[in-house]
Amino acid sequence: MTPTNNRLHTHILGYPRIGSNRQLKFALEAYWKGESSLHDLIQTAKTIKQEGWEKQRKAQISIVSSNDFSFYDHVLDAICLIGAIPSRFKRGNGPISLDLLFTMARGMEKASAEENTIPQPMEMTKWFDTNYHYIVPEFEKDQHFSLGSSKPFEEFKEAKYLGYLSKPILLGPISLLFLGKKKDPSIKNAELFEKILPLYEEILKEFYSLGADWIEFDEPILTLDIPTEWQKAFYDVYPRLKQKVPALKILLATYFGPLKENREIVVSIPIDGFHYDWTRGGQELYGLLQNWDKNKVFSLGIVDGRNIWKNDFSNSLKVIHSALDYIPSESLWLAPSCSLHFVPVSLQAEKKLNEELRACLAFADEKLEELNILSSLALMENYQNDEQFKENQKAIEKRKTSSLIHDPTVHERLAALKETDLSRKSPYRVRKELQQKKLRLPLFPTTTIGSFPQTAEIRRIRSRYRHGSISQEAYETFIEEEIKRVVELQEEIGLDVLVHGEFERTDMVEYFGEKLNGFLITENGWVQSYGSRCVKPPIIFGDVSRKEAMTIRWSKFAQSLTKKPMKGMLTGPITMLQWSFVRDDQPRKITAKQIALAIREEVKELEKNGIGVIQIDEPALREALPLRKIDWEDYFQWAIESFRIASCCVEDSTQIHTHMCYSEFGDILQAIAKLDADVISLEASRSGFELINSFAKFRYPNDIGLGVWDIHSPRIPTTEEMLATLRKALSVLPKESLWVNPDCGLKTRSYQEVIPSLKNMVEAARILRNEVTKKASVEPTIAESP
Repeated sequence: MTPTNNRLHTHILGYPRIGSNRQLKFALEAYWKGESSLHDLIQTAKTIKQEGWEKQRKAQISIVSSNDFSFYDHVLDAICLIGAIPSRFKRGNGPISLDLLFTMARGMEKASAEENTIPQPMEMTKWFDTNYHYIVPEFEKDQHFSLGSSKPFEEFKEAKYLGYLSKPILLGPISLLFLGKKKDPSIKNAELFEKILPLYEEILKEFYSLGADWIEFDEPILTLDIPTEWQKAFYDVYPRLKQKVPALKILLATYFGPLKENREIVVSIPIDGFHYDWTRGGQELYGLLQNWDKNKVFSLGIVDGRNIWKNDFSNSLKVIHSALDYIPSESLWLAPSCSLHFVPVSLQAEKKLNEELRACLAFADEKLEELNILSSLALMENYQNDEQFKENQKAIEKRKTSSLIHDPTVHERLAALKETDLSRKSPYRVRKELQQKKLRLPLFPTTTIGSFPQTAEIRRIRSRYRHGSISQEAYETFIEEEIKRVVELQEEIGLDVLVHGEFERTDMVEYFGEKLNGFLITENGWVQSYGSRCVKPPIIFGDVSRKEAMTIRWSKFAQSLTKKPMKGMLTGPITMLQWSFVRDDQPRKITAKQIALAIREEVKELEKNGIGVIQIDEPALREALPLRKIDWEDYFQWAIESFRIASCCVEDSTQIHTHMCYSEFGDILQAIAKLDADVISLEASRSGFELINSFAKFRYPNDIGLGVWDIHSPRIPTTEEMLATLRKALSVLPKESLWVNPDCGLKTRSYQEVIPSLKNMVEAARILRNEVTKKASVEPTIAESP
């Protein structure tokens, strides 16, 4: 292919799959509730895909993409494609149904008639350093692979029927195996490769028979520190795949970081094109291009697919022209850095945006248009005279000096912090004694992570309040009644440390973003987190400061209803940073510390108002970790410092909690300990409680709660299940240090699931308490006996 109409070729690595109005979310949830049919769900999916293809056509994208849609998760789709279904999920020999796919991801509400047990859903964790969750592949002893899904082929045919010769996108075989977990340590990588490669060869042949010109294999692990064995796999796998169907062109794609020592791989293996994330790769690009085969396509990820800021055409064109010094125009493609799945669909849905800020932004549809414009400007002699270029530069320059964005007083307050502001007054052992004297908690204290179910009625009332249909007084009365109800429920169930339920909050980040200077909340800036779960990340556009009290009203009211400790609930600075679209005009560490300083003020005021337990959630601490270990030390330094800025301002008797979930924590426990939170709760249930083994290797110094209930599944865990987990935890943790809690907030669950699950959890703690007490009372007698 050669450029047409004096334009460079363009393509994308994926378009948002939730729909312009979150149609997928509502269709999935209606189907799961039995309120709509499978046919309805499939028709919704078709409409979403067609809309995406049509938008790519209008933006003159040279090659549209297919198989970037998913009903739940693209990694789970790949698992189904190769038939790697864990044995606990019974299935026949036919294609994998959507119902089975959903069961693998979500679990089941109750056992089938043939089964006495409910299969545990597959593990879910964060996709590299994003806030997207993927389903973790599982590989068992004597693993068998077979084509279990025709989804990629059906979507290719669907696009072709509509007139689009698409580029199908699949997760590459090496990344798919690398991201999975072996359920038996004796499983060899070579054994898995030998079994999976015939399937990928079959996939290539099928796409070629359907008329495909290109296929994209995503191998994002090339941006990680991967062992030599996995590096060598690329030299074995891709020659074999290319040899099988030489005429079908393979585009290998990486994203989220530089290649570093893996650079030699992509210039050496037999592929027809390579996609490179320039936005994260930086100056490495030029060394890569010097050794690039000019007959191969080089896809330049020049538009940021992870953030929402307008592309600086001047800077991008300099990079593009530098690339054209090395390779001919027919070999250079332009693309977003990664899939546009990570950004909202369109700015068109934003009706209330400040116009000065709107001029700085680009969502998925706007990024398609940026590609369109750049592809023309790149081959234009006097592009500086083009009106679109001039308009772009005007917006870029205005952002640099805007008083909306820059607040010198915030920088002054940050500079005034002293070293003593980053430490608690006394070591943990002293604090623990004072806190226990104040709180009088039993062994294995029970609590929840914070939120309780957000019912349809709560969402309806909040929506009416936001739209001015009910008064503030009526709204606050409603929230008070919900808090009263949930406080009474927790006391009835027997929880030891209570929460107010967070009914006033739409989201754990958005809620705080609304109350902080420097944050912008969109109306419809939704992105997928997992399955039907969508989030609306705030946009951090300027210097951050606290403009008003954020949680005092509700925490103080909730504490007035009970004599038990009531947790004040806050979101930590790293999570606020990671789960927002962050300004790109200053280092992330500066923005994180600005947020921390604002949270610090709230922590002080909570304590002043009688809240003796304060939880500062940091579920994103692990996911924000740089992909390369060489960068970890710097990150931990400012991330830990940010948490300490927020938390180290209270008296020793005030107990600071934090919470983390859905990431691998075993390798960063020492860093977590440096946060010096009095109590930390971690997700442990969905990963098969592997985290417990990590505490056998590292003696965690403070208190810890291991989540004994996977709240992202509708299944209700039994008392026996949770008790078994707690007993296992006691094999590596002191009894005085162990808390009992779910693994995350209960916002997305129903009360029909929450009430029995919490009762079972409290009962498990009670039984364990009795066992340990009984054992302690018996041991002296045994010791004294002759």
